[in-house]
Amino acid sequence: MPSLHNLPAPAKINLFLHVTGRRQDGHHLLQSVFMLIDWQDTLHIETRSDGQLRRHDLNVGLPDDDLCLKAARLLQAESRTSQGCDIRIHKEVPWGAGLGGGSSDAATVLLALNQLWGLNWPRSHLEALAVKLGADVPFFVRGHNAWVEGIGESITPIALPTEVLNTPLALLKPPVAVPTVAIFGNELLKRDTKHAIVEDFLAAPRRFGRNDLQAPAESYSGQISQALEIMQNRFGNSRMTGSGSTVFSWMSTDTNSQTPTFQPADLGLNDPAWVGRVSRGLIQHPLLDLLDPIPD
Repeated sequence: MPSLHNLPAPAKINLFLHVTGRRQDGHHLLQSVFMLIDWQDTLHIETRSDGQLRRHDLNVGLPDDDLCLKAARLLQAESRTSQGCDIRIHKEVPWGAGLGGGSSDAATVLLALNQLWGLNWPRSHLEALAVKLGADVPFFVRGHNAWVEGIGESITPIALPTEVLNTPLALLKPPVAVPTVAIFGNELLKRDTKHAIVEDFLAAPRRFGRNDLQAPAESYSGQISQALEIMQNRFGNSRMTGSGSTVFSWMSTDTNSQTPTFQPADLGLNDPAWVGRVSRGLIQHPLLDLLDPIPD
């Protein structure tokens, strides 16, 4: 049966995240820049002729009905194909980290099955399905770093400066996972940040703005405050990505030197539940080159 192996599902970070308002239906209006990074899960997908959809966890156990299976089920129903698939996942991106790992996995499933099942649907069709799975999934389907607005549905590709893509990032995830509902329902959440423009961001991309969700997240868990303080002391800067709980810092490095290393133990954190690594930004999603081109 047709199969695709070693499919990347990269994580993303929010270089900034502003809450600019709230709609009457309760959804918050956001502005952010999403940057793909080289911290990724790896998927292996094989087709099945019996129509069954199965997921196999290669290292970390996932929920019984995760976004990968939901994505496969949605594409199967919309296309009315009789084919099924086996999805094998090697999970590296932590759950509840604000890194979009589950959304990225789902996008990789949509993109891969579009090819394996011979659908060859345009990317715009896949994006329309992705919206039904979650706010971040369309971004990963499109596959470019982006200026994101609205409730996450307005995605404009952005070419990030070389200084951003070439500067290594230290990422530190505390043991805590932050429920999104606990953040957006928090009284500390600022909902009236002034609208930003792309030119202002590009003038100082590593220092621009803030994460408006950071204060509510810190009130939810002292571990996030601890991570921010530790990273600030070590690297001179720190910011939470997404709705938490991962904190990132820009690292300084000589352009001729190798990428620096970083582990939680380096910061005196010997609890294995703390996860850390060094990452770099990606110009685009690796699947844009690995899979057959599909029309937009």
